[in-house]
Amino acid sequence: MSENARPTVVILATGGTIAGQGASGTQMTGYHVGDLGVEALVAAVPQLTDYAEIRAEQIANIQSSSMTDEILLRLSQRVNAVLEDPAVTGVVVTHGTDTLEETAYFLNLTVKSAKPVIVVGAMRPSTAISADGPINLLNAVRLAADPVAIDRGVMIVLNDEINGARDCTKTNTTGLGTFKAPEAGLLGYIAGGRHYFIKKTAMHHTHQTEFDVRRLKALPRVDIVYSYINADHVFVEAAIAAGAKGIVHAGTGNGSVHDDTLGALFKARDQGIAVARASRVGNGVVTEDCEEWTEAGLLDAATLNPQKTRILLQLGLTITDDPIQLQRMFYEY
Repeated sequence: MSENARPTVVILATGGTIAGQGASGTQMTGYHVGDLGVEALVAAVPQLTDYAEIRAEQIANIQSSSMTDEILLRLSQRVNAVLEDPAVTGVVVTHGTDTLEETAYFLNLTVKSAKPVIVVGAMRPSTAISADGPINLLNAVRLAADPVAIDRGVMIVLNDEINGARDCTKTNTTGLGTFKAPEAGLLGYIAGGRHYFIKKTAMHHTHQTEFDVRRLKALPRVDIVYSYINADHVFVEAAIAAGAKGIVHAGTGNGSVHDDTLGALFKARDQGIAVARASRVGNGVVTEDCEEWTEAGLLDAATLNPQKTRILLQLGLTITDDPIQLQRMFYEY
């Protein structure tokens, strides 16, 4: 891009509340998701063109609770293709908030560019009295067009806050300030039209990773099994029967496993299925615990929550099933 050229930002839309409509200005739940196409989203915020040339494409138009591996792959492949264009400054992905953090982390591991990629959504439909979608979209485009956003990994922008894709999670069912990195903290703020970064992630991301999905047609099946009082082997056995290549155990505390579940996890390992121990707690590090678990090849998810553990395990399994290499990935990404 020449010194005087306007930045070009490509908006890739996938649906979600940001594209939703309610029956009235006060309807904040139970609205129709994904009613609006990307052209309508862009037209609703004419100020976007004050900051960048806008190109827009519709990748999908779904509620993000129904996101699929197929759409994830298609989205990542399109982001990579778009960013190969020297004229493109950055990409904004509009997305429903339910699984936004998973898609953002997937892109954080599979986008092969240092150019800014911003994932944005809304907690209120476009018809709400105080809809947050338009300002969130404007903020996302401005950040994608800003050179200060280069090589910071994929970022999530809502509620005037900039969060890193790896550590950010949805923390409130309906509140506007739902996306937080509870202990890791946000990357920066948006205030007065400016971007105030206060830190960078220390984990490898985007062009620094070993994952390449640009020609992949499918991802390995990885299931999450949640632990609780009186848990047993049933859901692990179901995952094995369904053909899972990996299982994430969302354990209690430090990734602890119920005695009545452990045998099924060992059975999975004996059948060559990768098993990763995460925690349902939400913060902290899942570390090596029982020697028996380590010797059996159970992986420690470190600081990733169960849903992001699943994303990383899926991608890791596209390269290797070696527990040593998979464990390295959890420490690196």
